[in-house]
Amino acid sequence: MKITDIRCWLVEGEHPRWPFAWRKGLAGSGDGTALDKKPLEAIIRVDTDEGIYGAMRVPQGPSVMSLVERRLKTLVGQDPLLTERLWWLVWEIDRVEEIPVRHLGILDCILWDIKSKKAGMPVYQMLGGNDRKVPVYASTVTWDTMDEYERHIKHCMDKGFTAFKLHAWGDPKEDAKLSRNLRKWTGDDADLMFDGSAGWDYVTSLKFGRVMEECNFLWYEEPMREFELGSYKKLCDALDVPVLAAETPDGCHWNMATWIQMGALDMTRTSWFFKGGITGAMKVAHLSDSFGMRCQVHGMGLPNAQICAAMRNNDYYEQLVMGTGQIDQLDDQRALSVVDGYLTVSDQPGLGEDFDWDHVQRTALASV
Repeated sequence: MKITDIRCWLVEGEHPRWPFAWRKGLAGSGDGTALDKKPLEAIIRVDTDEGIYGAMRVPQGPSVMSLVERRLKTLVGQDPLLTERLWWLVWEIDRVEEIPVRHLGILDCILWDIKSKKAGMPVYQMLGGNDRKVPVYASTVTWDTMDEYERHIKHCMDKGFTAFKLHAWGDPKEDAKLSRNLRKWTGDDADLMFDGSAGWDYVTSLKFGRVMEECNFLWYEEPMREFELGSYKKLCDALDVPVLAAETPDGCHWNMATWIQMGALDMTRTSWFFKGGITGAMKVAHLSDSFGMRCQVHGMGLPNAQICAAMRNNDYYEQLVMGTGQIDQLDDQRALSVVDGYLTVSDQPGLGEDFDWDHVQRTALASV
């Protein structure tokens, strides 16, 4: 089997239907495009000499278009079934190009789409396969008031969720009140998590970690920027609550190995979009497993759902919850529907993205 073409179309996307905020200081939903303009996205398609193709839609269209045109087209003629070889060749491109970390894994995901279709098997089974019924936690956005958190958390409980993660305000005193309230609202048996979104220094992270211990949280996530591993090691040594980190750093399993060797985390993070695609995400999962560590999958989407179903050492699929209307529609998201707190991952071959190619070609702003 050979790759015969790698094409990319620049298309207009839509602003988020359910806009939301993160803690003070961070950008919120969307890519920053002004509301009087439409965000630009890219659709990438890889064709083969057997007529099987793979495709994917991703944000940051202009940057992806440039990468496809200048670099990825050099891979035409390669065997798309050799995902390990092509994963390595993309890293060779990265050595000079310094590819944005979110773009490193695009080609890899498309190749798994092709490979899965060729084999007639779902991706998660080809990755090993564990369980296609995956528990889901409700991962909050940042709401303005305590009352909003209480209302939305209780609404999620009514929908069957039993696990919850806070993205709070970044104010340690108010975040501590919210964390204690979350335990009170959800009861002793709920799995609770807190994501600091890298907002604090070591001292604040340590003090807040005591609150996480008091409230018996399952994990305490990314309280500091993920650059200075010495501070994370001190934090892990000082706290009993498991520290989850290394979500965002570049370098896939090579970087994760350093975090583990340093004792700078208790649980690892993986995802297709920060770890170089499905292949990279599974390398991190297996590395973590070899050290007896849980590896939690970060973020939503079709590739991450397949990764969740493939792994044994991951606890949950992450589902952002943004407000009442959006929560009410979580059971109607086609292949990503969440019902009674569970996601049943697709067992169809391919990743599941469908495109109207006549529409794509007719409406595209540019193509390469």
